[in-house]
Amino acid sequence: MTETKDSRLFVLWDVDGTLLRNGVNAGGLYEEAIVLAAGRPLEFPVPRVHGKTDGQILWEALEENDLSPDLHPVASAHLDALSLKRHLGGSRREIAPGVVEAVRAFAARGFVNCLLTGNSADRTRYKMEGAGLDTGLFDWEHSYFGDVARRRSDITLRAAADLAGNRIVIIGDTPGDGIGATAAHIPFIGVATGEYTAEELRETDAVLVVEDLATGLDSVLDLLDRS
Repeated sequence: MTETKDSRLFVLWDVDGTLLRNGVNAGGLYEEAIVLAAGRPLEFPVPRVHGKTDGQILWEALEENDLSPDLHPVASAHLDALSLKRHLGGSRREIAPGVVEAVRAFAARGFVNCLLTGNSADRTRYKMEGAGLDTGLFDWEHSYFGDVARRRSDITLRAAADLAGNRIVIIGDTPGDGIGATAAHIPFIGVATGEYTAEELRETDAVLVVEDLATGLDSVLDLLDRS
């Protein structure tokens, strides 16, 4: 990714639970992908997935089930293929409240809307397109994906290095988003549209927490305008 030289505000959006409502049976697709890669059922279920990268979830599940780490890229490829199958089969997410208005309001101020997600780029597109969220509203050149990342800080640190000299903020719905932001010294705004409550998100280093972007957009804009 090319480092930008002009000082702009890059808004790095999480996807699941933030831009889009979480899907049902979040861990089921990961388990199916690993079973296809391993050729046998799993002895232990996939660990809790919210706030983790796809890469981390697969690494942890492989280790927990005493499977070779060499299966990771195979399972990752199956995960993308299964996501495409769901997408083509009509699986649809719901856009979280106030998201479209927030993205457009940021762009009108000259902020750059980007993605920082634990999904692969392909899985991200399938989910956004399925929900009817215009992928053209986001700068994909300056977006960050976690399909091989062992932890969320891997991608937040990469974003901080790539965008050095610019202002950056992360918007997410889990404490994991906040932990990753803190590790990279990036301000974090929490939105309680996922699995975690506003109270739980306030236990992070969040500079602001809102229930959703329909009711909290003015507070977010005020904070970003003042920054």
